[in-house]
Amino acid sequence: MGPTASGKTALALDWALRLDTEVVSVDSALVYRGLDIGAAKPTREELDRVRHHLIDVREPHEIFSAADFAREALPPMQALAARGRVPLLVGGTGLYFSALLDGLSELPAADPALRAAIAAEGAGRGWAALHAEMAAVDPAAGRRIQPRDVQRISRALEVYRLTGRPISAWQAEHAPARFPFRVLKLVLAPADRAVLHERIARRFDLMLAAGFLDEVRRLKADPRLHPDLPSMRAVGYRQAWRHLAGATDAAGFRDEAIAATRQLAKRQLTWLRGQLDARWFDPARDATALHAAMDAFIARR
Repeated sequence: MGPTASGKTALALDWALRLDTEVVSVDSALVYRGLDIGAAKPTREELDRVRHHLIDVREPHEIFSAADFAREALPPMQALAARGRVPLLVGGTGLYFSALLDGLSELPAADPALRAAIAAEGAGRGWAALHAEMAAVDPAAGRRIQPRDVQRISRALEVYRLTGRPISAWQAEHAPARFPFRVLKLVLAPADRAVLHERIARRFDLMLAAGFLDEVRRLKADPRLHPDLPSMRAVGYRQAWRHLAGATDAAGFRDEAIAATRQLAKRQLTWLRGQLDARWFDPARDATALHAAMDAFIARR
């Protein structure tokens, strides 16, 4: 686990090869096809070296929820365990980790057609109107879910329209199942925040040099995509969409995107500090201790 640009991918590749295992990506941007450069997706060569699960599993106009992640992450983990391998969960999306490790209330299965209809409504009427509609039938969800949280608004309305019951009622009645694995939580994060900020800026400049804006131009040309979709609200992509629409110049775009990525890292670190059973390591200073923690965990299998 760790904030963006902390070095998780490189470490995961190293460990996956050492342990002869595979990676389950825990990243809400990497699930989307076409979000490659700006999402810092592992390269084709890296994916060929180590198999990754939950990468490129949805089109960018589709919605992929935390419940979808938890449901689709468990089968490859169980298959790895059946072969005597240790699943490696790698990423920075706290909501996905929570959904998988802590469980979610049992809810009705997703309805793709209804999801698409709600997404179209959101694009037409605006998500603020859909948030108000959701809050009217489910005040608890209205207080809990932010007006810009498109994914959770969509799911709450989907459940209500499918069943006639608020999602809050479903969540109160159906306790989540117990997670079937023993877990070692390791957080990779530079102790000095300035180091992380420098890594973020350097990585973003490398993304620009690799053709990030051309990638977003291709996405923007897809008539199914709009800036309120979860995929296009990913950090970097939202700012690039604004820039290509003429809202910022090149320098302003760079500054805005780097600032947004720093804010993302800050939110990730806040969530990670709430994981009281996690062990923290600075990637530049604690490599030996990090490997020792993993080796000790493996030895206790």
